[in-house]
Amino acid sequence: MAWFGVFGKSVGRNRRVRKNDLPRPYARVTIETNSMIPDLNEVLPLRIRIFLTLVAAALLFTLGAATGFGVHWYLTRDNPTDEERAQFNLFWEVWRLVREKYYGDIPAAPTPVYGAIRGALATLQDPYTIFVEPQPRALEKADLQGRFGGIGALVTRGKEGEVILQPMPGSPAERAGIQNGDQLIQVDDTMITATMRTEEVVLLIRGEVGTQVRLTLKRAGMTDPLEISVTRELIETPSVEWRILEQDETIGYLRIRMFTERTAEETRRALQDLLDKGARTFVLDLRGNGGGILDAAVDVASEFLDSGVVLFEERRDQAEKSYPAKPGGLAIQQPLVVLVDGGTASASEIVAGALQDHKRAVLIGEKTFGKGSVQLVFDLSDASSVHITVARWLTPNRQRIDTQGLQPDIIVPISDEERAAGHDPQLERAITYLRERVAIAP
Repeated sequence: MAWFGVFGKSVGRNRRVRKNDLPRPYARVTIETNSMIPDLNEVLPLRIRIFLTLVAAALLFTLGAATGFGVHWYLTRDNPTDEERAQFNLFWEVWRLVREKYYGDIPAAPTPVYGAIRGALATLQDPYTIFVEPQPRALEKADLQGRFGGIGALVTRGKEGEVILQPMPGSPAERAGIQNGDQLIQVDDTMITATMRTEEVVLLIRGEVGTQVRLTLKRAGMTDPLEISVTRELIETPSVEWRILEQDETIGYLRIRMFTERTAEETRRALQDLLDKGARTFVLDLRGNGGGILDAAVDVASEFLDSGVVLFEERRDQAEKSYPAKPGGLAIQQPLVVLVDGGTASASEIVAGALQDHKRAVLIGEKTFGKGSVQLVFDLSDASSVHITVARWLTPNRQRIDTQGLQPDIIVPISDEERAAGHDPQLERAITYLRERVAIAP
């Protein structure tokens, strides 16, 4: 499962991994504390305010006349313009006709409301200003926090949309007998289809710690389905993996899967451990990292920078804001390579862009995704949320990467065949580069 975006200081958390073979990423977002949230009347353009008015109308239609007073209070409080009132009346005109004339069944609440919200947001033509329903929103929060009740397995999609499980080492899923590549065909009494969203599948698997979930699997080489029951446990998912490379024991390798609440602390612990084990150079692997919390990205970049700006942020009607590197980084001098690809997005592009612009690291791999916008996440009354683009960010050299991405210093493609065979030419090129750097160092 992969996420894309930049999030901020209070997790209220952002998706693509590899363009060709991984699930399409969510928009990564920036979540900030309430003190950072501006006045909505200043931030939201007229069309968004109209959309909120339409949502109020949809609520009245769906939930009944008893909510009329609340809608009236909302409209009175916000002092709608004549144009907004006209849009509100048009909405009612349409729904009267639907109620009177529509042949089929009208969906129950809150489906019409959610549809109205999505339709209004679509008029912005911004793929990162989105509405997220309560269940996917709960997944966002859990993933950013890095802990949840589950079985400890990654959920990915096959070429035909089939759901594939990859148990984590030592997880309840692995101990119960689930194997890498098992296809999930049923969770308890719910059949899994290719059209189901990944979030829906994950939510079926996750649950309260101590409860059981029954999984029906299709395994390669077996004719009959396999049924396995797994007891859910508290799953803590580290965002950082690290090790000394077998190919060269002077190279410390760190892979950051996403930027969560725990990433800054995990990265610092990883660097200290690698230094203690004799690492003299580093590989920072950001491939497939769709983003996460903004502060975590700044903290990670600061571990490799002794000074300078990590990023600039531009907001409407506000002064430009800079995010300086924080002092005390553990690896500000050692030669460094950053691995990137088409799944490197948002917060991970912030880190890669800062290290590249400051000539602190060499980027190796493929062009990054190109997400240079910042979203605020507003949690709503029914546990859903709306992600609203409020700013654009720039690299220290004021490069705009939105839709453009970052170009690696050394381009090294990787084929599907190489990936399937476990061959990693990008990492191999990083090792070669670092060995050459050390060899020519004075």
